[in-house]
Amino acid sequence: MPIVDLHSHSRFSDGASSIAELVYSYSKAGVEMMSLTDHDTILGITEARYKAEKHNILFVDGVEISTGDHDNLHFLGYNFDLKNTALLNLLEKNKNLRAERVKRTIKLLQENGIKITLEEILQVAKGVLSRAHIADFLRRRHLGYTRADIFKKYLGKGCPAYVPPMAVSVKETIETIRQAGGKCFIAHPGLVKEYWDFKTWVSWGLDGIEVYYPSHREALREELLQIAKRYNLLVSGGSDYHGNIAGRTLIPGREVPQEVYDKLYSSFF
Repeated sequence: MPIVDLHSHSRFSDGASSIAELVYSYSKAGVEMMSLTDHDTILGITEARYKAEKHNILFVDGVEISTGDHDNLHFLGYNFDLKNTALLNLLEKNKNLRAERVKRTIKLLQENGIKITLEEILQVAKGVLSRAHIADFLRRRHLGYTRADIFKKYLGKGCPAYVPPMAVSVKETIETIRQAGGKCFIAHPGLVKEYWDFKTWVSWGLDGIEVYYPSHREALREELLQIAKRYNLLVSGGSDYHGNIAGRTLIPGREVPQEVYDKLYSSFF
């Protein structure tokens, strides 16, 4: 089956890899079609497209946009106008909200006796700020082995330094991606099943579902495929690759049926 990966992250957000390292990993894994979907930023797209073409990988411009409804309710935008004002404004808004969330999280950590400053996190972060950068900093302080450890102990919901998500709405996200000429897919829907509202999302312009995802088991994939069929939505696959980060998927690429690949190719190229 064809191997695609329309969900990946670099150092421009919370990934561990440079663009060159990322694309090289995809080439070694036999990925035929890829997208760079950094969180709330498109800074790496031009370089990623150039590197992908050098490795004969089909490249789709992409971004993963966070929403304020849930920590994991994210949407993937593809093939949009990189200079669209509305989209750039939305990304800038989310970037600023991310920074504010990081500041509030640091304050809570300090109140709980952990020595950490915003300046230290800014030295670590090479792109858009996120709580993942805080987790990496605390991990290097030996307060946990993986990012997941840190989130379970300090940063996750119900933990001492948890700050609720601060981001744009789902409606604004979907409509802005479409306004920019792009296609909008829900990312890792299995992580937010209790928040599913496909009927509403489709009415706002949702185009597709990320069905083939590492944590999606067969029963969930079948359920999502039925939803895609009901609403005439595209189907995609992504690994959510972050590079060499303990506790994350370390191998890029997802096998998809030929029919899924063909529909993606027709939609993007």
